[in-house]
Amino acid sequence: MKLAFRAVVACVAALASVAHAAGEAPDVPAASGFGVLFQGLLGLAVVLAAMMGFFWFLRRFSPGQKGAQGVVKIVGGVMLGPRERLVVVEVGETWLLVGVGGGQVSALHTMPRPPGYVPPAVGAPAGFANRLKDFLPGDVLSKRGR
Repeated sequence: MKLAFRAVVACVAALASVAHAAGEAPDVPAASGFGVLFQGLLGLAVVLAAMMGFFWFLRRFSPGQKGAQGVVKIVGGVMLGPRERLVVVEVGETWLLVGVGGGQVSALHTMPRPPGYVPPAVGAPAGFANRLKDFLPGDVLSKRGR
C-alpha cells in the first residue's frame, strides 16, 4: 500500500515538472508588417462578405416594395402558399390580376380602374399618435393645445 502511494506521488511530481517545463514559452519572433496587414485585410473581407450576404437576404425576403414605383404600381396582394401569390397591379388606368409562383407570372384578369378608388398617400403609415387622435374627443385635444 505504501509502495503504491509513493508511486502515485512520484508520477504526480513527474507530471508537474513536465507541465512546468512546457509552460515556458520559447522566444517568438516579432510579427512581420506584411502578416499583420494580411490579417487585417482578411478580417475586413470577412466582415464585408457578411454584410453583403445580410443585405442580399434582406432584399430578397423583404415583405414588400415601399415608396413610389413609377408607372407600374402594386395595389395589393395575397399569399396563397409559400411560393404562390395573387397580386393586383395598376398600369395606367388598368388593373391586372396577376398570379405569381414557381418562377412564372400569369395574367389572370384585366379590368379598368374603379372610379371611386383613391390610392393611399405615400409616406409614413398611420402611427399610434394618429390613431389615438381619432379616438379622443375634440375638447381633450383643444385643452392640450393651450
